[in-house]
Amino acid sequence: MNNVSPVSFWFCNKDDYSVYRIKVVGDNILKGMGKGRTGSSGGDNRDVYLQLSVTILAAFSRIPEIASSPDMVSKIPLVLEIMSEESGSLLLEECYEFLLLVSTANDDGVITLYKSGGLNVLATHMSTFPDGSHAVKLGMRLFQLILSKLPLKVINREYPAELSMVVAIIGKQFAVLHDTLKFEALHLLTAVLHSKDSAPVHDALRLMENDVWSTYIRIGVVAILQNRVAPAERLQALMLAESVISIVGEGWLIESSRVEVAVLLNELGYLKYEGSKDSSSNAEAILSKQRNLGVAFSLVEKIIKIISRFSGEDESHTANIISERTFTKIISGLDETIGVVLEYLQDAKVHGEKKGDDLLASVRIAGSYLAQAPLACKEKVGELIEYLLSIEGEDETSPFCSICFMLPMLCQTTMGIDGCKVLAFSGAYKAVVDCLIRLISPSSTIQDDGSISLACDTIMNFLLKREHIRVPLDDSTFVRLLVGLSSWAEESGDPSIIMMASSICALIFDSTSEEALLHHPDFDNRKLISLYQVMRRSLALCCQ
Repeated sequence: MNNVSPVSFWFCNKDDYSVYRIKVVGDNILKGMGKGRTGSSGGDNRDVYLQLSVTILAAFSRIPEIASSPDMVSKIPLVLEIMSEESGSLLLEECYEFLLLVSTANDDGVITLYKSGGLNVLATHMSTFPDGSHAVKLGMRLFQLILSKLPLKVINREYPAELSMVVAIIGKQFAVLHDTLKFEALHLLTAVLHSKDSAPVHDALRLMENDVWSTYIRIGVVAILQNRVAPAERLQALMLAESVISIVGEGWLIESSRVEVAVLLNELGYLKYEGSKDSSSNAEAILSKQRNLGVAFSLVEKIIKIISRFSGEDESHTANIISERTFTKIISGLDETIGVVLEYLQDAKVHGEKKGDDLLASVRIAGSYLAQAPLACKEKVGELIEYLLSIEGEDETSPFCSICFMLPMLCQTTMGIDGCKVLAFSGAYKAVVDCLIRLISPSSTIQDDGSISLACDTIMNFLLKREHIRVPLDDSTFVRLLVGLSSWAEESGDPSIIMMASSICALIFDSTSEEALLHHPDFDNRKLISLYQVMRRSLALCCQ
């Protein structure tokens, strides 16, 4: 039986040779592999025989009954030894496949793989394979199998250096891949780094001479946050970011974004205001910087949204994902970033610039953050508020989007007298009124209930504190608002709209009179009757 070729088993009856099949695989093939490695035959014959032997071994391993046998498990150390001495990618790929099949079929295979230095082999060879290759995928699956079968605490204690090397390799895959393997890399990195037992591997990563692994992970995290992925994946990306921050410092994510934004804004400002106006290359450079700025702003906005979501949750839950110290550092970094953005807008104001998508994007990112931290950069925002609400996008004929971007912040700041005074002294309240009139106009094609609600609340806050402001207001602005509210309520059967319109109208009436209204060129008796009808409907709804 010892002279039977392994290939002949494909033609054997299972019952006749079940006792011998593993023995033949083990004794004939692997003995040959051992002889091939130590014999004196030619190098070419040795390589061919070794490749053939491993290929046949991997083929047999595809049969679950064979793969799960103790005899196959016992061959894992020899396969690892072969891998440590070989560099051929095809041979190594076959070895990876054998190890994965046997370890998957038998839990003892995972233990043997681990105890025989499997992590060291992964750390040594995975970096030599092309990114996203089948061999890399097999290596990641092997690593995943080890993590699923062995306590991470033990792995961290026994192989921190090897673990850190594998993390660096998988971190690169996380950055460069754009398929399902990217998410597998995310899950593996999070499992290893975001663990209460991960201190040893954290220390090993800090000792690495090359910290490019953290850059790769940042690129991967940015890609996850900037794209439409499942909430669970976003959460894992945030958890991974928290872990890397704990290793390399709080500035890792937000600091890199802050610097990127600052550099882009500085370069863009120079090109726009100092560079040649007639140069086509200058125009192309401006467009390129604007595109890059959009990407940088997108990341910052994602960070703002994620942080704002966690800030609204239970503190104990948030603390399990982001430490208070890290949370504070991120907020500080965002403060600095928005400060840089406001300086860019200040520079644009000085140069008389009011139109441009880069300016509108700057208002948007500032509005996103100020909605969560309305008192941030308070003085600078107060100085710029009228200008911020006057900015237009390239395709706009009048300011609109910029006002909508700032409404969440304005709605909060006008809850206090100081915020109302800023609107009054700057005249910015006119922009808010104009925005609301445009939103509720019968000819409006914009469906934005959120902005309508915010604008109404902002105006109500402002009118409720009007007596504390003591600044002459433009009556024509509020006359136009009365007319707009009347039309809006008349065409709507929604009780909430009728009551909101009626409430604002009543507040405006408190500061004027019928006689004053009727003397206004844009107002007449018919419009006054229409307003009374709206208020009557509102009272009727209250009585129901």
